[in-house]
Amino acid sequence: MSWQKLTLYMMVLSALAFHGTCADSEQTCDAESPCEGADSEEQDVGCGCSALNRQKSGETVESEKEKYRSDHVSQIDEATYPRTNQMVLLKGDTFTMGTDEPKIPLDGEYPTREITLDSFYFDVYETTNAEFEHFVNATGYVTEAERFGDSFVLEARISEEVKKDITQAVAAAPWWLPVKGADWRHPEGPDTDIKARMDHPAVHTSWNDAVEYCQWAGKRLPTEAEWEFAARGGLKNRLFPWGNKLTPKGEHRMNIWQGTFPTENTAEDGYAGTAPVTSFPPNKYGLYNTVGNVWEWVSDWWTVNHEPTPQTNPTGPASGNDKVKKGGSYMCHLSYCYRYRCEARSQNTVDSSAANLGFRCAADKLPDNIECNNC
Repeated sequence: MSWQKLTLYMMVLSALAFHGTCADSEQTCDAESPCEGADSEEQDVGCGCSALNRQKSGETVESEKEKYRSDHVSQIDEATYPRTNQMVLLKGDTFTMGTDEPKIPLDGEYPTREITLDSFYFDVYETTNAEFEHFVNATGYVTEAERFGDSFVLEARISEEVKKDITQAVAAAPWWLPVKGADWRHPEGPDTDIKARMDHPAVHTSWNDAVEYCQWAGKRLPTEAEWEFAARGGLKNRLFPWGNKLTPKGEHRMNIWQGTFPTENTAEDGYAGTAPVTSFPPNKYGLYNTVGNVWEWVSDWWTVNHEPTPQTNPTGPASGNDKVKKGGSYMCHLSYCYRYRCEARSQNTVDSSAANLGFRCAADKLPDNIECNNC
């Protein structure tokens, strides 16, 4: 086992050494009161995905020659999977970002601050496998997971055959395993594919991969402020894009984990893994799945220190070690990762990839040949 991988596993172990669970194993707590009698600072700090960071040695592990190739065979059936690259225009406005009642203070969810944004365009949907394949077909791009040769997958979604070849793991985090051959085309490993999931979000995409795609599409990654403004859908101080109730009128509004994490997902929302990007009702801005389903990269470097003063078009720190991701994923559960809220946030290094990590794009100007749903 390489020292790079050993270092990675130790980081995962370290990150998972501090986590909280609800005192009531039956999970009687709700979204507005995460755990009966639990202090928010003792609440979960993660399901471990923020620690799945690749550790590079001084040697170059990739080259421009490896970054592009031309031997990919398309799987797109546009009659079955129509384009989902549409955008909406979000007009400039001022909104309240963050919260003064953080559920996970260590993540830097607070304080609230007044943010003013210029108008911008925002993808209606998360970037799908079909849309990512258009990009790969046009450019020959090879993702970082493909170049590294592996990526992280939830243990419960890996076949027994693939598990036989996994000889190293972290005892404290059995739900995350490094799988050789896991990438956007093979979400759970080499014996899986995306033929029936072209309308699902593309996963195992690093921040670097997302930037490459957005640039090709004539777009860019949104800032964290833009992402949160878009996700809130015009609502103020609400946990979710639709309000404060997790399941209004008993209806599921997003794809997250139900049951006991990480051993049993009852999939009461209809999905045990990723869901089609058109699933669930959109928010008031017409945007789908801004919380749940997959984490979404934004452009900002990670920091937990935020000035409470008003800001205009903030872009985050000038430099850093990790990039911010927003929205939570299908692996988020109240007792381990209560990050499927508008103000919630987490981070990874720019070359990290996992089975619950994707993205969507923004733009200052509507790209040619892109449909705007509200222009």
